[in-house]
Amino acid sequence: METTELLKKIRKVEIKSRGLSNNIFAGEFHSAFKGRGMSFSEVREYQHGDDIRTIDWNVTARFNHPYVKTFEEERELVVMLIVDISASEDFGTAKQFKKDLLTELCAVLAFSAMQNNDKIGMILFSDKVEKFIPPKKGRTHILKIIRELIEFKPSSKGTNIARGLQYFTTMIRKKSIAFVISDFMNQGFEDAIKIACKKHDLVAIRLFDQRETQLPNMGLIKLQDAETGSELWVDSSDKQTRNRYNQWWQEKDKYLNNFFAQNKIDAVQLRTDQPYVQPLMQLFKKREKRH
Repeated sequence: METTELLKKIRKVEIKSRGLSNNIFAGEFHSAFKGRGMSFSEVREYQHGDDIRTIDWNVTARFNHPYVKTFEEERELVVMLIVDISASEDFGTAKQFKKDLLTELCAVLAFSAMQNNDKIGMILFSDKVEKFIPPKKGRTHILKIIRELIEFKPSSKGTNIARGLQYFTTMIRKKSIAFVISDFMNQGFEDAIKIACKKHDLVAIRLFDQRETQLPNMGLIKLQDAETGSELWVDSSDKQTRNRYNQWWQEKDKYLNNFFAQNKIDAVQLRTDQPYVQPLMQLFKKREKRH
């Protein structure tokens, strides 16, 4: 990609995602993803209405006048984007590819986190860890993240969500908010997610294209696995074949929803052909009510 074209793409993503963050998401993000707790700020004189449980009895005794301890929220968080960049993300039949959607999402989340003075880092994975960007603050750092999402070419086409999560738990020791962004087509990631959940606050963002949910009636068609390259001829005019495919998708969908719910992982599904603002807002509001 030419440098001029790349810069235009980065700028376009920045303008859209920063606008959404400033006008819609930043406040909700703050409420949904609170700091680590309350930390001591200072001691001041007691005022009418103060909670008597906050009285500092040592200082009160010393000055023979009531004083209270004040606390403030520890706002700074580490936000990690754990992003699937396998070949299956290069798919989309309507408005955009899954890869384009995840790029926008990451940018929106990063700018929202920036507004809260949080550090943002990113792990790009296929069936191995392709790139690690350590958590930092600031617009320049976010633009670097956007640039990598647009320009980076993975060395492998496969998917191994477990490997990305294992790397994350090894590299990020401090508790963080981690957005796992994938189509979750891969299997065998359950144990890695359960381990990561014990220490970190995980949010699963599942991307899919409407065409993936059902097999169209188009006669004899050749299907190709984007990750393995294997090809298969399928008679899509056969109703049983279409029903089996639809059933497979529904069972996978149900399994993932149940798995996330059972492990108390906040999750949201986003389609490539539909706006993501409302579902993401609902996720934030749901977290805000619970926390």
